[in-house]
Amino acid sequence: MIVIDSASPVPPFEQLRAQLARQIQERTLAVGTRLPTIRRLAADLGLAVNTVGRAYRELEEAGLIETRGAAGSFVSAAGEQGRERASRAAAEYAAVIASLGIDTAEAVRIVQAALTQGVPKVS
Repeated sequence: MIVIDSASPVPPFEQLRAQLARQIQERTLAVGTRLPTIRRLAADLGLAVNTVGRAYRELEEAGLIETRGAAGSFVSAAGEQGRERASRAAAEYAAVIASLGIDTAEAVRIVQAALTQGVPKVS
């Protein structure tokens, strides 16, 4: 279920994008699941079509969904591949941290700082 809080300082497209991304990552929306059309979801949520379109575009850029023309938008298998890639990167990071003798709390602070400051997109 998607809930848009009109009183939130977070823009509606970002609320929608984040909630859909979370549902995909938590596998509430499984790979291959067909998403509602942009127009239908916009009407259901009381949002502008462009707002939902932007959320879908950003999810597609992140590899979490794919649009198949007139067939619609679907949860992408690439999202699962991204999770596996992130898991491998985390294992590599943990090995580096262990080899440097950095404790867990400091390692987590390093990751939080990197996420907060924004990490450049890697192609």
